[in-house]
Amino acid sequence: MWRNSRAQASSVRDIDYGDYHFSAKESIWYSLQGGLVVGCIAYFFYRSVWACLLLLPVFFAFLKEKRRELAKKRRQELSMQFKDMILSLSANQKAGYSVENAVREAYRDMLMLYGKDSCICRELSFIMKGLDNNVVLEKLLYNLGVRSQIPDILQFAEVFLIAKRNGGNMTEILAETASTMEQKIEVDREIQVLISSKQMEQKIMNVVPFLIIFYISITSKGFFDVLYHNLAGIVIMTICLIVYFVAYRMSRQIVEIEV
Repeated sequence: MWRNSRAQASSVRDIDYGDYHFSAKESIWYSLQGGLVVGCIAYFFYRSVWACLLLLPVFFAFLKEKRRELAKKRRQELSMQFKDMILSLSANQKAGYSVENAVREAYRDMLMLYGKDSCICRELSFIMKGLDNNVVLEKLLYNLGVRSQIPDILQFAEVFLIAKRNGGNMTEILAETASTMEQKIEVDREIQVLISSKQMEQKIMNVVPFLIIFYISITSKGFFDVLYHNLAGIVIMTICLIVYFVAYRMSRQIVEIEV
């Protein structure tokens, strides 16, 4: 079923929701944050400016992690907006519109709800342009499902294709899809509420080692001097840093739950 749909989608509209590209302002902002993280690690673990050069992989890993977080957030927004679009599509179908015209009406509804720059409005605008160029709706939806990397959207596109070709009840399918997506979103929200305190604890624990080193350095000057600017100290602090990174990754995986 359109095995080359990813290539077709990229050639028409180069948006891959599995990846995120920083804007100019975001590049500056997150680069400053990454530089601050590297600077703190270089100071607290090595007390050396030259250590910043050796910690450049941490800088790039920080930017990669931010792109991953922002891509995930964008997919979550698209999933919620797509659910609302399906509800609007279903209501417009019940009002007597054809599926294609229901999409155009749904675009107006999403425009009022989320604004022109929202993910769903950009995608609906692209879909309407495709319809104007005689591209079938199911193909456009399938391309969106592939690029979004959201299973619900991809599954909906496949069900939509089968139902439209075999004359299924589109109104019922749309309503059922919206209901299923809404239930998943509600479960995800409940999980996020339950683990929000643990996520906050995890963020606090991330900075505790730096606070401890800072506190001892202020109250007991010279206490850590033996660990800096010598081979044995560098080895010990490097091991501590590796242990810290492992603990950080484990804590992130524990508090991240996918529905």
